[in-house]
Amino acid sequence: MQDPSPGAAADVPLAFDRPLAIVGGGAVDPALLRELAARHVALVGADGGADIIGDAGLVPEAIIGDLDSVRDRAGWEARTRVLHIPEQITTDFQKALYSTSAPITLALGMTGKRLDHTLAALSAVLQYAPMRRLMLIDEVDVALAATGPVRFSAAERERVSIHPLVPIRFRSSSGLFYPMDDLLLEPGGLLGTSNEGTGGMVEIVPADATPWLLILGRERLWDLMAV
Repeated sequence: MQDPSPGAAADVPLAFDRPLAIVGGGAVDPALLRELAARHVALVGADGGADIIGDAGLVPEAIIGDLDSVRDRAGWEARTRVLHIPEQITTDFQKALYSTSAPITLALGMTGKRLDHTLAALSAVLQYAPMRRLMLIDEVDVALAATGPVRFSAAERERVSIHPLVPIRFRSSSGLFYPMDDLLLEPGGLLGTSNEGTGGMVEIVPADATPWLLILGRERLWDLMAV
């Protein structure tokens, strides 16, 4: 069994020098997959996510997981690399994370359909955000896992949500309708849902390197990749 801890992947099987998209079995827009492929983003299927890639008319560069969900393992093995990891300590998303490296990693199909899968994906983001740049994408939103200050431009009244994965205090903010100066956000307490930009640059500064989520509309995907 491969050690599933984040620090165990110093020599990962698959190292990418360009953006990587890990695709799970949840809700995925096939048009977005084709756009990612056209922009030379590497596509990797987390188990059954390979079939979602295939249904979009694409071939993943690899399939990673315990392979209990992929429809035709033998057929995929004839077309691409298949990395079978039978351990059951981690999810297929975590297996894909500890088996790869990339400058930035997008995660699609990790939310929707099953609530337990969505919660597990958020747990994996919290675990791996200190080690790599991660973004969750669904039909509506894109969520950047941040571990420090973030600066970006936002239109006036644009929705800007800040979600705490664990308790986190923010030192300051600018460019937001609801300031976050010395503000503690925490699950089960105060949240940063549906804040808004005032127009222009937004800066959000946490007090430390605790992971948190910056959530914008999905149309901001390519902008957030450059943040």
